[in-house]
Amino acid sequence: MSLNMAMLLTESVRNNATRNAILFDAFKMSYAELHGASNKIANILTGMGLEQGQKVALLLPNIPQFLVCYYGILKAGGVVVPLNVLFKTNEVAYHLEDSESIALFVWESFLGEALPGFRQAETCHKLIVVNAPGNTAKPEGNDIYSFNELMASASPSFDIVQTNSDDTAIILYTSGTTGKPKGAELSHFNIFMNVRSITHELGITWSNEDVGLAALPLFHSFGQTCVMNSIISVGGTLSLMPRFDPVKAFEIIERDRVTIFSGVPTMYFYLLNHPDRKKHDLTSLRMCSSGGAAIPVEILNYWKREFNFDILEGYGLSETSPVASFNVTFKEPKAGSVGIPIWGVEMAIMNEKGEKLPPEEIGEIAIRGHNVMKGYYRKPEATAECIRGNGWFYTGDIGKVDKDGYFFIVDRVKDMIIRGGFNVYPREIEELLYSHPAVAECAVVGVPDVVHGEEIKAVVVLKDNASASEDELREYCRERIAAYKYPRYIEVRREQLPKNATGKILKRELRTLD
Repeated sequence: MSLNMAMLLTESVRNNATRNAILFDAFKMSYAELHGASNKIANILTGMGLEQGQKVALLLPNIPQFLVCYYGILKAGGVVVPLNVLFKTNEVAYHLEDSESIALFVWESFLGEALPGFRQAETCHKLIVVNAPGNTAKPEGNDIYSFNELMASASPSFDIVQTNSDDTAIILYTSGTTGKPKGAELSHFNIFMNVRSITHELGITWSNEDVGLAALPLFHSFGQTCVMNSIISVGGTLSLMPRFDPVKAFEIIERDRVTIFSGVPTMYFYLLNHPDRKKHDLTSLRMCSSGGAAIPVEILNYWKREFNFDILEGYGLSETSPVASFNVTFKEPKAGSVGIPIWGVEMAIMNEKGEKLPPEEIGEIAIRGHNVMKGYYRKPEATAECIRGNGWFYTGDIGKVDKDGYFFIVDRVKDMIIRGGFNVYPREIEELLYSHPAVAECAVVGVPDVVHGEEIKAVVVLKDNASASEDELREYCRERIAAYKYPRYIEVRREQLPKNATGKILKRELRTLD
């Protein structure tokens, strides 16, 4: 069965050609203009030799060019590999090589980290620099191109490549048990069904009158599926925000009459507690959702009191496209619950033997259905480790289900830290700390944080006769990994870390800020 995810755009163009697809402060782009611009990208890439199924990476913030490139790659039959804009050089290089991306679109401000990362990646042969309008500056090199120059001469007509529904459309990177990020392969059908579930199954009718605020990063599965693709699929308008700021969010909501907002709990915390909130008219909002991490019940209750409607909390992972469950409007939401499975998706609580547990018993959450990824790209062993027993994806999250079918997250099997909606795997940071000449041993854990949900804490034991301050170690990490990953809290000890009889560090004894 043929299906290309870019049809979310091409179908919306039919009835919404002159309507605004994108707002970016004073800039406006209609559906017809977005369609034509993404066709240009498809022509540019095929002209460069892109073959169906080849990967193209994006290192772009929430700007109109993200959508232009995203849908253009899909139209050309390519696979989109969105990269975190906070990546450092070695992280850029790793993701380009691991995904086998042959080209990279990069925003001009990110060249400091991206250019050397591109040079290190043997698989990537084209670097396309996305400049602000009117600018064509780029580094020297026959393999480096100006986005604006290419667009100026490209044709706005393109015959979309027919891909199969189970072909890979997107590779989203997520951390795993090895500490190295793994690429979750999501098919065109995975994403299409997830979008349809969001826009048709939650009890709220989405339409081309809706305006969605893209405050979540579009490289992240939450922002990409639940905001960008969902709004485009109904012919609505997407108002872009490159970096979340509560005051700017208030201004955009009021100015553009935003109706739909999706965010991580941190965003709601800032919005509700900002002293300027009541200076702005936010009455256009009619649907808000939260994901990425558990949202405190007090925030849910506070929001309901202030705005007279519920924040709908959902649950999912990059490996599940991402949505697996959601609270819905036609059933009373349960505070602290991540809701019920979306249409066509099963969720269960499993014991260690892979047997389903009854209501209220605690076990590992497993998911199967149209939303589960094809697997981790080029990592069959890692795929087999988490997808097993008749197609069940084992999430690594501990939870329970009540008698009404509502799921609750209790804890995580893995040591994954979720900071502000971003996954952080401790081992990656531990390996970095171990590379410091003064560090003898270390452990990284998540500690509760009212703003970010969890904050990163590193407990370090120094080598005999070695010295390193907490500030020095923090700066060492900050310079080498993305900003959301480095530990804000560092505790330096002289004695050994607590361990069990087998020598394993007892991390549970370190999860405190005392």
